Amino acid sequence: MRVTPRVDDSAEAKARARLLAHFEDHPEGVFYSRQLEVLFEREYFHWVTNRALRRLVEEGRILVEARTLDLGSEIKLLWNRKYRFYKRTANEVFNLVNQYSSAAGDGTLGLQGEHLVLAAFARERYLLTGEATRGHQGGQWTETDHNLDFIFEKNGVSYGIEVKNTLGYMDLEEFVVKVRMCFHLGLTPVFAARMLPRTWIDALYHAGGYAMIMGYQFYPWTHAQLANEIRNRLGLPVDTPRRIEAGTLQRFENWATQARGTAPSTASAERLLERFEAGRKPAEGFEPV
Repeated sequence: MRVTPRVDDSAEAKARARLLAHFEDHPEGVFYSRQLEVLFEREYFHWVTNRALRRLVEEGRILVEARTLDLGSEIKLLWNRKYRFYKRTANEVFNLVNQYSSAAGDGTLGLQGEHLVLAAFARERYLLTGEATRGHQGGQWTETDHNLDFIFEKNGVSYGIEVKNTLGYMDLEEFVVKVRMCFHLGLTPVFAARMLPRTWIDALYHAGGYAMIMGYQFYPWTHAQLANEIRNRLGLPVDTPRRIEAGTLQRFENWATQARGTAPSTASAERLLERFEAGRKPAEGFEPV
């Protein structure tokens, strides 16, 4: 009787097979690690895709070249090992990433995200009671140097708002700190982000908080041409809206109405946050832009 070899059923193994198929389907494409993490985020967590890419490189299935961006960070370009004349395509991808990483590095995109969120809450008649602050109603957060982007109040409830207008997930340590900061200050934690891992969203729900998932990284109108090129050339979810869609705030309003008067399960949230911290794994090689 023939013995059938065991197939690895782990998420990383599945991601590795999925990514390898992607490179086979695009034999003359050059990609970079953050781009692939975002393109496959509906199937795999960013860190799973990251580790799968590293394994493919170690196995010689795909090739990699590291380049340094103008802001000083490193980018990993990846392509099918059969693609011999990759340099021109690699240069095009690198130059485009270099442009938008400069926009992110100088604070333009961060400010744009905060501007849109501030305007959206103002339209819904939320009262701004704090900005870039670590204090609320006499209480102060002193364990770290972190600040909350905004504190809004409506119907007797105060919300600690953190805005992350980035392609990648926010840093796990910062996420944990901001949730605990809101606990300490008596605030309901709200994260307005392009994307968060499902497990983090679940932890936030157990903390009595809310994940306002935008789906897109927001660019100002002055960067519309760059945003269009990034979207069309790299397939990344970027946009240049004049305002956050009304439906996004309406979903938050619906949640806030239902959650009003419900005490958050802080003990349950603490257990989840502690589990995140204890089980955190490094990217093991790739530090994607």
